[in-house]
Amino acid sequence: MTNVVADPPAISRPGTSMFVNGLFPRRRALVVLIGFALGFLLAYLWSPHLADDQIGFNSADAMLGHDALTTPIGSIASGVLFAFISGLAGSFTACNVMVLGAVGPLVGDSALSRRESLGRVTRSLGWLAVGMLPLSALYGALVGIFGTHMPQFSTTRSPGLSPRIIQAMIDFGVIGLIMIVLGLAAAGIVRDPLAAVSRRFPNAPLVLMGVLIGAFLIGRPYPLFGQMFRSAAQHHNPLYGAAAFALQSLGNIVVMSLIVVLVSLVLRGQAGRWLAANPARVSALTASGFLIAGAFAVVYWDVRLLHFLGYIWFPTAPWH
Repeated sequence: MTNVVADPPAISRPGTSMFVNGLFPRRRALVVLIGFALGFLLAYLWSPHLADDQIGFNSADAMLGHDALTTPIGSIASGVLFAFISGLAGSFTACNVMVLGAVGPLVGDSALSRRESLGRVTRSLGWLAVGMLPLSALYGALVGIFGTHMPQFSTTRSPGLSPRIIQAMIDFGVIGLIMIVLGLAAAGIVRDPLAAVSRRFPNAPLVLMGVLIGAFLIGRPYPLFGQMFRSAAQHHNPLYGAAAFALQSLGNIVVMSLIVVLVSLVLRGQAGRWLAANPARVSALTASGFLIAGAFAVVYWDVRLLHFLGYIWFPTAPWH
């Protein structure tokens, strides 16, 4: 007879938002430690050459049928197409991989039927878009008006902290800290910052996640994004900028959306029953996703970047 070791009893409190169900694992400190450790490890191991050059550039070249990095964007129509494809190709770059931290909260309920679960996933992605698209479009419109005077337009390389690098550090650092707070709240370490607004607007956490994903574009130094940024700025057309940036964000979440759908289908089986048996496991997975993404953002975009600029020390992987 096989002995099954049960999880420690969960700590129960009233659920306060979509990200905080009120049932927290007893080993909350361990969940937080593992989340931070994996985020740190991912930042240490991350290879921009593999993510940007090998995956990003090659997939964009294949979809566009030409060298995406060196071929000029000729027209507004080609720029709109380039925006979506470059967003899709950049799914696994360091400035977008954090989107995977949202997979857990978006996954459907294993207690629902397959049709009901997929319907819930679709609605969740819709609320995500409600937060993401307006911000992306607004930033793109501003680029169409002021872009040639903005730090991201510059191609000048500086040995120190250039305005473009400072913008990226602030943007991704703030996003990372927000994700860390959400992860700590999901684990029951801190109070849920979305509790009050969620009582009136239950989908507010999804809208916030959409805003964070849209904000990736504000600091993004990815070369293909830079090419699109300069095209929108040089056309001085805010409508083109808004459309291109919105499509870039949509491209950014295609892979994540497919993963969410696949995971929702997988949860119809034994994995779903395992999670449903103890809702504290859902809290642990949600917290881990946010903490890994948040720790990665802060360590990669602030700590590791300061190391490569010569300001502080950070361990370097052999392939860097």
